[in-house]
Amino acid sequence: MRRHPLLLELSAWPWLERLSHEERRVVTLATVPGKQWDRIADDGFDVLFLMGVWRRSAIGRAIARADPGLVAEYDRILPGWTEADVPGSPYCIQAYEPDERMGGWPGLDTARHELESRGISLILDFVPNHTGFDYAWIADHPERYVLGTEEDYRAAPADFRLVDILGVPVPFACGRDPYFAPWTDVAQLNYFNPDTRLAMQETLRDIATHCDGVRCDMAMLVLNDVFDRTWRRLLRDEWPAPAAEFWPETMRMIPELLYLAEVYWGLEGLLLDQGFTFAYDKRLLDGLHSPDRAARTRDLLSASSPNPSRLARFLENHDEARSAATLGGYLVAAASLLASLPGMRFFFDGQLEGRRIKGPVQLGRWPEEPPDEVVRALYERALAFAGARVFHEGEWKLLTVSTAGDPSFAGIIACRWRSVDSLALVIVNLGAAMAQAHVAIGDDLFPGAAFDFDDRLTDATYRWTRDSLLDRGLYVRLEAGRAHLFHVRVLPESDLDSPMLQTE
Repeated sequence: MRRHPLLLELSAWPWLERLSHEERRVVTLATVPGKQWDRIADDGFDVLFLMGVWRRSAIGRAIARADPGLVAEYDRILPGWTEADVPGSPYCIQAYEPDERMGGWPGLDTARHELESRGISLILDFVPNHTGFDYAWIADHPERYVLGTEEDYRAAPADFRLVDILGVPVPFACGRDPYFAPWTDVAQLNYFNPDTRLAMQETLRDIATHCDGVRCDMAMLVLNDVFDRTWRRLLRDEWPAPAAEFWPETMRMIPELLYLAEVYWGLEGLLLDQGFTFAYDKRLLDGLHSPDRAARTRDLLSASSPNPSRLARFLENHDEARSAATLGGYLVAAASLLASLPGMRFFFDGQLEGRRIKGPVQLGRWPEEPPDEVVRALYERALAFAGARVFHEGEWKLLTVSTAGDPSFAGIIACRWRSVDSLALVIVNLGAAMAQAHVAIGDDLFPGAAFDFDDRLTDATYRWTRDSLLDRGLYVRLEAGRAHLFHVRVLPESDLDSPMLQTE
């Protein structure tokens, strides 16, 4: 895999439904047309995250089909939906076996082979915090879960689900993020029970034989201190915190995988220190949506910790709103940054086509949306630009931006990638209006008297002398939300008298 890889997340069930509609036959992972795998490779992706391949809980499915809030969402975005359109949450798992809709193990292994033959790694979900209520361990190993007493249940019945175990109703705690209400469709695993940890590690060992990496759902929930704060009231004195953390211990046991952490609350660095290959960094998305987006983004990109080359940046995923609908006039600048920042560049199913409707993960069919050709063209250019070797083998640096006569330069962010033989610049305007600035690029220029700056977004070329670039820097002028994606070429001596040459 290349350094600074590009990842595409596909929602497996809706994706297969779309392909089945196009092909007029039932398509599973075993029968995906080769042209679909080719397109992923042609777009330059190094990693495919197939989200939602595991067998979904029947209990969770029944909950998903009856929950008033979810039903209202289905009505809103998919009028005329049927129960067949709601297979349930992919994070409410009945078994770590590919769902029949995926084509079982043969389907999953075929997909991995097709991807491997195109140089693409496969990532699958690992959900450490919880399982569905019909997972085999509920009946066979109830002690692997956080259990309550009759008094606990009476005090907060919404926090539990009663399960009949050998004729006795036992309150199983529903899984949760400590800052929100419980997820009523899943049972909380007990990470202070050594047997639970070992069983989950064995589960992951089995998954590892069918993929190259795992996206670990809400990875911070099983950290010892987080788990203790969340569950001590039910664990009481029966389950003391273990001496070791789950993740480093697990990665020592199964070192061959790429580990991607879904993580929030400023814990990105901690999970990277524990061994994750990459960790979510939602701060970029939050900064791009803030009123002071330029300042917040610049501060984020100026930080050297956590290590930027190990962060996974995104504009959307299955939990986030659609970027084409929410970023408005800043989509060009945001997409240009995303494709070219250090670390993992994370793209979601439908993002490249400009989809604007976010569907609940419980849906197996998405509403039809015509592709937005303008958005598709933007991503084709940005991904082609980011496919150059310099963005994977070179070094990244945030550049100094200075005034070109007014305060608007504060909206401009500029960075460069440089290798032994290539130089590329990414310049965006995250300000509220037209902005102009001088960008300090002189120290990064190769030997030569003049240079061509080829903009891969617009096909325009700008020529500048070395002296002018050393004197005041590269002059740029951009509308709000726009960008330059420059490849820089040394101008041949025969072209030094070109009328295009700009000196100020």
